[in-house]
Amino acid sequence: MDEVQAGERMRTKELLKRLESKGITLKKMLDTAMKLYIGEGQEEVREKLRELMLKYLSDINVQALILSALLLEENFRVEGDPVNLVADELIGINIAEYIGGKMALFNFFYYDTRKPGILAELPPFLDDAIGGFIAGCMTRLFESAGD
Repeated sequence: MDEVQAGERMRTKELLKRLESKGITLKKMLDTAMKLYIGEGQEEVREKLRELMLKYLSDINVQALILSALLLEENFRVEGDPVNLVADELIGINIAEYIGGKMALFNFFYYDTRKPGILAELPPFLDDAIGGFIAGCMTRLFESAGD
């Protein structure tokens, strides 16, 4: 393993640890993603999604955007989810589109309006960042399935 791969692995572990400190685990993200999945092969889809999530959690751009949401939650206090706050949506949209392209935008709004699973429990920046991550991964998974 070279230094670049070692650095990627270390950043991924650190990000997962920080997310877990907020109650966000890989299992909970998978559970949330699968709540809105309608179709056959639930276990197969879940395993492919798990692999895809781990791949994108090691992507430096996804890490930076999720970390920005974590830092905003810790350092930028807002009460509730004010209607004039759009920065949280922008983070989620950017994560979704980075992973899944423009089609992921529709998936993002689907998850954002329904707030299944862990998304209903998270504060504004994290619910949109994690929702965008899930939406992007789900979009990428089914986009590649059509190839």
